[in-house]
Amino acid sequence: MEIERRSIDFIPEEERHGSPKSLFTVWFNANMTVVTLVTGALGVTMGLNLFWCFTAIILGNLIGGIFMASHSAQGPQLGIPQMIQSRAQFGVIGAIFPIILVILMYVGFMAANGLLEVDTIKAVLPVSSNSAIIIASILTLIVTFIGYDFIHSMAKYLSIFSALIFTAVTILIISQGFPAGAWSPTGGVNFGTFMLFLSIAAAWQITYAPYVADYARYLPSNTPAKQTFGYTYVGSVLGTVWMMLLGALLGAAIPDFMDNASVNIASLFGPYTLIVYIVIFTGLAAGNVLNLYGAFMSTTTFMISIKEFKVTKRIKFLILFLAMSAGATIQIFGQGNFMAYYSNLVLLLQYFLLPWTAINLVDYYVMRRGKYSIPDIFDKNGIYGRYNWTSLFTYAATILMELPFMTMSFYEGFVSKAMGGADITWVIALTVPGLLYYLLLKNKVKIQNDQTSDAVVKS
Repeated sequence: MEIERRSIDFIPEEERHGSPKSLFTVWFNANMTVVTLVTGALGVTMGLNLFWCFTAIILGNLIGGIFMASHSAQGPQLGIPQMIQSRAQFGVIGAIFPIILVILMYVGFMAANGLLEVDTIKAVLPVSSNSAIIIASILTLIVTFIGYDFIHSMAKYLSIFSALIFTAVTILIISQGFPAGAWSPTGGVNFGTFMLFLSIAAAWQITYAPYVADYARYLPSNTPAKQTFGYTYVGSVLGTVWMMLLGALLGAAIPDFMDNASVNIASLFGPYTLIVYIVIFTGLAAGNVLNLYGAFMSTTTFMISIKEFKVTKRIKFLILFLAMSAGATIQIFGQGNFMAYYSNLVLLLQYFLLPWTAINLVDYYVMRRGKYSIPDIFDKNGIYGRYNWTSLFTYAATILMELPFMTMSFYEGFVSKAMGGADITWVIALTVPGLLYYLLLKNKVKIQNDQTSDAVVKS
């Protein structure tokens, strides 16, 4: 298969191809992983019974998926990666501030996936943890280097294999016994814990926001936005809800499930554990391919914002290698502390990425209605300017406003404490910045819209 030659540049119409249906398998498969299972099992370890775990998982994903899939719909209309489009909101150079956070997100999730990959590899091969990290990193690097079309093709086949295995896991675990009161809606439930887990479930979907347009940008520009949204939403929400619910069941039925999730799942299959390990590993690897691909896009955007250069295949490989090495380094030093690392990572990303999501969506759907000047997005002296200090202020102010509502293992805001540990930060982060951005910048955006050149992509 041909190596992708495009990076962060605009995809011309003659190179557009594919169907929005492929977005279903990309996002369905992206969530068919042990990481998603572990996230679902977090609710049980936090003290919720299965009824309240299920409620939080379903509600959180249904809500969060709306924001995630709304970003996906931007891909065909604009034909550029998601984070470079942020230049229209923050300025061509100003966009590097949210981009830095997104790069940290990609590297962080690479490390989280990789820590679980290590357990899977070691269960099959007689290798050390560090060797397992290197093996997984090399495979991820190769697939990511090939690029967009290979990622879409791979997702189609892996979705089938993953669905078959996890259907069997679902049947096996349903036959297990569960603790008394596990399904009781009237059982003792802590409101703060429920809201915190609901926040984690919603954040799972919303943290995909910087990813999704990257995998839709090659679709023809006349692809209906409803189809792009719909296939992305259903694929991601269906895959995530299934895996999180299954993770909650596994966490409730197997007391030490979180200690080694991959091994505990494989042990359900007796002599067929090797097949299960292969499926688990490929699912984790596929997730890390998306993380590394996104890290490449965002890192390239960051670097080109500072100094213009041509992205050759050699430079592409170098950037991928550096990003992969960063993730592998975190894995090496993070072994043995997965749960503390992972739960804090998800919450921190939520606090920093949700204000960006709100600003981006308000700008795209409400203020510009999908109309952007693509040449100016690549021009430091264009209509979007070098810095948009008002939007940067809005972004920073929102993060400060979030502080009293935050809940993490090492910090709890005073509002969260007063609410018994409830985390409603995501509600603040999805409403306040969008409203501020609209009120403070509606006149400036109107002027930019009037200045938009003929080189425009309309939704």
